[in-house]
Amino acid sequence: MAVPHPIIILPFALLLGAMAFAPVIAPRWWAKHHAKLALGLGAIVAGIYFFILHDPASLGHAAHEYVSFIGLVGSLFVVSGGIRIQIPGGATPLTNVAFLFVGAVLANVFGTTGAAMLLIRPWIQFNKSRVAPHHLVFFIFIIANIGGCLTPIGDPPLFLGYLQGVPFWWVAKNCWPMWSVGVGGLLAIFYALDKIHFRRAPREKETTGDNWDISGRLNLVFLAVILGAVFVERPNFLREGLMLAAALGSYFTTKKSVHAANDFNFHPLTEVAVLFAGIFATMIPALAWLHAHAPALLGAQPSPGIFYWGTGSLSAVLDNAPTYLGFLSALFGVTGVADVSGLLGQNAGQILAISIGAVFFGAATYIGNGPNFMVKAIAEQNGVPMPSFMAFIVKFTVPFLLPVLIAVWLLFFRS
Repeated sequence: MAVPHPIIILPFALLLGAMAFAPVIAPRWWAKHHAKLALGLGAIVAGIYFFILHDPASLGHAAHEYVSFIGLVGSLFVVSGGIRIQIPGGATPLTNVAFLFVGAVLANVFGTTGAAMLLIRPWIQFNKSRVAPHHLVFFIFIIANIGGCLTPIGDPPLFLGYLQGVPFWWVAKNCWPMWSVGVGGLLAIFYALDKIHFRRAPREKETTGDNWDISGRLNLVFLAVILGAVFVERPNFLREGLMLAAALGSYFTTKKSVHAANDFNFHPLTEVAVLFAGIFATMIPALAWLHAHAPALLGAQPSPGIFYWGTGSLSAVLDNAPTYLGFLSALFGVTGVADVSGLLGQNAGQILAISIGAVFFGAATYIGNGPNFMVKAIAEQNGVPMPSFMAFIVKFTVPFLLPVLIAVWLLFFRS
């Protein structure tokens, strides 16, 4: 991989900055022009690598990773959109905790995007007599982010790590203690908050409503195909072909009434695909630069804590998938090791810190992880008031999520 001039990193910085601030500062402009910006900046970097640096290999490697990434995210999105879960209302704090815990487990099977899209409407229905912002924020914390840290399927950063060579079951074997503290701590905090809210909610408004029902069960078969495809490594693109076939099978066999009930459409997936096409292209020089300059930036022997807070801080204000790759590249540069297998011994703690930092801190803002904005949009469509960008941080992230993040650091990454 060629070491680029730092100026070539500018498109990457511009794109991530636009993703972070344009939806807040100029939402209409962003909605209209984000695709042009992402693809245009990506094309600039691709042109530099192909015509000036004469390094098509780096472009090919990034393209392969992008296809694998969007194949998993897209297929899980389509399959989850074909499953309709109907739940009666009248939730109590304890049943809400049980729902969130089950959702945290399912996030490792459906992915955080798939689980969030599958469960957000049933979650609102479950709490329809008293749904409040804290219900949606903790849904984002637990199901759309932290719950998915046990498998590479769970969250996009971990799948990118799997593509880089992190073994599939290494994640579950090493991340479960942090998962237990993170999910358990947030569930305890949620229970205390929801119990107070439950006591104040008018009893006369509570209704049980509909019956339990699950539609689109055939999609569980397509889900199994996707999960099996994750383990396919050769030949190239067979894994992605199987995922595409499962997604097409799901889409064309699911009843239109199920898709209509789920308000299913491809707009969220299209937006993610376009933005990440730009990200994967523009981050090529950023990763190369980090790889080359990591020793000077991080020191000769950076502790896991540095990677935990470094990866986490950037994951909160940018997007956790490219941040994961950036710090993994930095770790390669510090150690001088050529592949992930060489890091899983002495430097396993640093890889674990990068993984947990990316997944957990992705919950800190609306822009930390793709599903966060999707949940916000669906909640507002259903009439649920959502906190603003800054209110999300001040009212929920700082008082409730940050103590859990500090506890994880103290218990696992301090030394």
